[in-house]
Amino acid sequence: MQHILYTDLEWERQNLDSIDSDAAVAQRTKEILIDTLQLDVAPDSIQYETPLLGALAELDSMAVVSLLTTLEEHFQFVVHDEEVTAEVFETFGSLIDFVETNLQANNQ
Repeated sequence: MQHILYTDLEWERQNLDSIDSDAAVAQRTKEILIDTLQLDVAPDSIQYETPLLGALAELDSMAVVSLLTTLEEHFQFVVHDEEVTAEVFETFGSLIDFVETNLQANNQ
């Protein structure tokens, strides 16, 4: 039996195919948001319509960069400067839509 050793990045790429539902993308995006911003909130308190920009003091310009970088690394897509607008961070739902759009573009 041959054993295949993967780096963390290779393993994530192999398993990104398993992230095929909107719920899984939303859940992982929520986890990344909470971890990156070090929010002290229950995950269930963040819903699709939850406001982000202007509502979370932790979401400053440096946090936006960190959040985007983490999303890029985890989901394996590249964010271009022109894609980064205030609308992306308006609500949790708009952030999920942004991630899903980039995942779809990456898979084409």
